[in-house]
Amino acid sequence: MTDTRPPLPPFTLESAIQKVRGAEDAWNSRDPDRVAQVYTEDTVWRNRTEFPVGREAARAFLQRKWARELDYRLIKGLWAFGGNRIAVRFAYEWRDDSGHWFRSYGNENWEFNEQGLMQRRFASINDLPIAESDRRFHWPLGRRPDDHPGLEELGL
Repeated sequence: MTDTRPPLPPFTLESAIQKVRGAEDAWNSRDPDRVAQVYTEDTVWRNRTEFPVGREAARAFLQRKWARELDYRLIKGLWAFGGNRIAVRFAYEWRDDSGHWFRSYGNENWEFNEQGLMQRRFASINDLPIAESDRRFHWPLGRRPDDHPGLEELGL
């Protein structure tokens, strides 16, 4: 039996927004097992200089990511959608183990199978060192509160 992850393609504006927020919530959990379950067993990624192939490789990538990117808080925003594809822009803030803060900006292109699992994910990301006083994402670790501003409201 094949697992499904609604909403399913083809996406509408409402279902694409729901899919983006679901991804944001999952990534803000910083739980590699939870996040990896929304990808196909043979998922293909490009993330900076890494090219994980398969759900287990994606899970291992996420374990390394969140061991290195501490106090991670992410906001995603829908950019475009059509059929089984969604384009997202995002920003996240994190610190390294030396206490230096960063804001990472990027774009992702997602492609889903008929069951709503992500089969391809292509991410382009830039890291900007910031002072701790320049941080804008201050909610407690975990899901971004519904009343917290999104990327547009923050001018990001």
